[in-house]
Amino acid sequence: MKANYEQGLDKFNRIGNVTNVIFHAIFILLALVCLVPVLVVLSVSLTSEDSIRHTGYHIIPTALSGEAYRYIAEQGTMISRALGVSLLVTIVGTVLGVMLTTSMGYAISRPNYKLKGLLTWVVFIPMVFNGGLVSSYYINSNLLGLKDTVWALILPLAVSSFNVIICKTFFRSTIPDGLIESAEIDGASQLRIFFSIVLPISLPVLATIGLFLCFSYWNDWFQSMLYINDQKLYSLQALLNSLMSNVDALAKNASSMGISYAQLVATMPKESARMAVAIVIVLPVAAAYPFFQKYFISGLTVGAVKG
Repeated sequence: MKANYEQGLDKFNRIGNVTNVIFHAIFILLALVCLVPVLVVLSVSLTSEDSIRHTGYHIIPTALSGEAYRYIAEQGTMISRALGVSLLVTIVGTVLGVMLTTSMGYAISRPNYKLKGLLTWVVFIPMVFNGGLVSSYYINSNLLGLKDTVWALILPLAVSSFNVIICKTFFRSTIPDGLIESAEIDGASQLRIFFSIVLPISLPVLATIGLFLCFSYWNDWFQSMLYINDQKLYSLQALLNSLMSNVDALAKNASSMGISYAQLVATMPKESARMAVAIVIVLPVAAAYPFFQKYFISGLTVGAVKG
């Protein structure tokens, strides 16, 4: 009986050769769509400026050159300062965001919490509607006074309604009510229950939310464009955005480097330098991603469970 069932299951899951070839072709095509732009960016960053000017972009460098990376290394002060801002914003923002998101998700996941329904709507509505860019800019800049501070890069991204809903679903479906009730009978406060009991057994959702926030902070340039005028507070991504727009981001620092604007513009490798900065930004995330890939999968699973 069991053997017949397994044979039937194998037959049901079997894929024909033609279908298999089509699936492989589709996945290879999708992989190339993702991989080719990265290879082009890497190739351009390793190509000499003269070759780019005369022959354009190629997937294989027509004239190898490390000129762009040498140029970036020479701009050590500006690049290292932008890297420091990116690291500070990413680390502080991720820790703060995880604490705020998980505490909100835990509060609205408790069935006996009186404001659960109201706060769930407060969290849900911004997923569908929001106040718009003007209102958030006015509040952050004028009321909170965040303009030209590092907090303008951290606080607007700290809490996401989507992440709160993921946490709520996880806590509601994973943490037994009996565990919370037994801790309450023993006299533990809600803060003690949250930090000493709930968080230690919620590592998958902590890692998932942490990764979502980490990549969100690391890749963000929009907050810098809105709130930051002081170039000393530019993150790496904001610096890249400036480089993509014009060369003035480097030229404005010419005086601090002891050379003139004209000399800088004439000697800097423009296209290859832009691509080299892009590679420098992507490299840490690309190197870390394989080690945390399983948490992304668990995060998608958590989000798929009905709350």
